Amino acid sequence: LIVVVVYAFTKELAGGAWVPTLENFAGMAGYAAVFARSFLLAAIATVICILIGYPAAYLLTRTPPGFRRVANMLIMLPMWMNFLLRTYAWMSILENKGFINQFLNQIGLISFLQNHFGYTLDYIPLINTSGAVVLGMVYNFLPFMVLPIYNVLTRIYPNVQNAARDLGANGLQTFLRVIFPLSIPGVISGITMVFVPALTTFVISNLLGGSKILLIGNVIEQEFTQASNWHLGSGLSIVLMVFILINMILTAVFDKQGEGTAL
Repeated sequence: LIVVVVYAFTKELAGGAWVPTLENFAGMAGYAAVFARSFLLAAIATVICILIGYPAAYLLTRTPPGFRRVANMLIMLPMWMNFLLRTYAWMSILENKGFINQFLNQIGLISFLQNHFGYTLDYIPLINTSGAVVLGMVYNFLPFMVLPIYNVLTRIYPNVQNAARDLGANGLQTFLRVIFPLSIPGVISGITMVFVPALTTFVISNLLGGSKILLIGNVIEQEFTQASNWHLGSGLSIVLMVFILINMILTAVFDKQGEGTAL
């Protein structure tokens, strides 16, 4: 972090000397669209992870202990495989002649679109799209949403739910007024653990988005590895780090509010 800060607030002169400067932050407005795209796709992936992860975690807590252990292992099993290999696997699935397009061809969907709607391609473009990037984010980061929520739900005493039923609450009211408020800390933890890596990723957007979907992580990576402009790359990293810290502060505030509501 110290090295990044030093690079961010300095520039190298022609003679090799380094001098303090704020020039690395002067052109940040030019990256506003990239920042916005990064936040949008990361937010979409996070919301999808919540919509999938919360019901999955909730259902896990309602299963027998034996099945629960197997299910937890199945959730974690893909994480034991290399991150790059998992993403490359999705490339082969989503590419123009990949598994999905071959399946759509076999069932006649593409020919149906060509015959009745004037569709001209022999495949449905899935790779190198924003949807592919979001899919890669959800697939790789979903366990980070499921496990925190699951851990919180398993610590909710059954007597709390029974008390709500004794007081006249039905199943939906018990969930909305008791279970969900008590699980908010797990949801907040999951949001942080999904949103931050989704916001900073560059491998997923490189492989599944190609050169068409440029995120802030890609720009930073290019400044370090291709342009060899470590000063600008560090400046972008500092700005991204500030956004991440703001996100963590906000989630910490909401986490406290959630605990207060649960009590």
